[in-house]
Amino acid sequence: MNEKLDSLLAQLRLKGFAGALDEELQRAEKEAAPVSEVLHRLLLEEQAYRQNQSLLYRLKQAKIPWDWTLKTFPFAKQPGISKAQIQQLSGLAFLERKENIVFIGNPGTGKSGLATGLLRQALLSGYRGRFYLAQDLLDELYASLADRSSPKLLHRLCSYDLLLIDELGYLTLKPEQANAFFKLMGERYGKKSSIITTNLDYPEWYDLFQRKTLVDALLDRLKHHCITIRINGPSLRTSSNATAKANTQP
Repeated sequence: MNEKLDSLLAQLRLKGFAGALDEELQRAEKEAAPVSEVLHRLLLEEQAYRQNQSLLYRLKQAKIPWDWTLKTFPFAKQPGISKAQIQQLSGLAFLERKENIVFIGNPGTGKSGLATGLLRQALLSGYRGRFYLAQDLLDELYASLADRSSPKLLHRLCSYDLLLIDELGYLTLKPEQANAFFKLMGERYGKKSSIITTNLDYPEWYDLFQRKTLVDALLDRLKHHCITIRINGPSLRTSSNATAKANTQP
């Protein structure tokens, strides 16, 4: 009978159920547990298995390049960041409000760490998200113009609950790339949340994109439902290097 059950569970793809079956059957014999109780525990195992598999899939699809979390962020070393504000954002109410977050600061100040920490928190909470280096995103948008796959790509990018665009800085952009980026942000406006990290304050975006009217429209939409966090603090990379050197000295 156990072999028949295993075969049937495999056909139904109830892997969580199957993984706990033998243990639960042995437990039921010892405790004389009612069938309904055993069935309930097995279904809970299946539910937990599926939730975990869904999380692993979301994490894989998000393509986050680092294992950073908000718990591991060195807030004590970065006085330019309000830990209380970040903790409030980690509640993810900004996603429900379809708000954007823009981190502005010099290189090494922790923008990417905080942004990926918030993205990871969203994934753990059941949201779908994606990490992109700004240059990679712009290159992918440009490539989609050549094979006419732009509508499909834009649809996919707009389906993410949270899109993280990292290191929007002094990039070499073609007009088509800028136009595609404006279109993407316009389509996500008021529907989904985005996080952008950049070392450029808003006035410098005009030099980056070289299209005043389009930048006006972009900033008007981006900042309408936006939380801007300016990080005026030391480079965490410099402090980390200094600590490492100190630890190696006799």
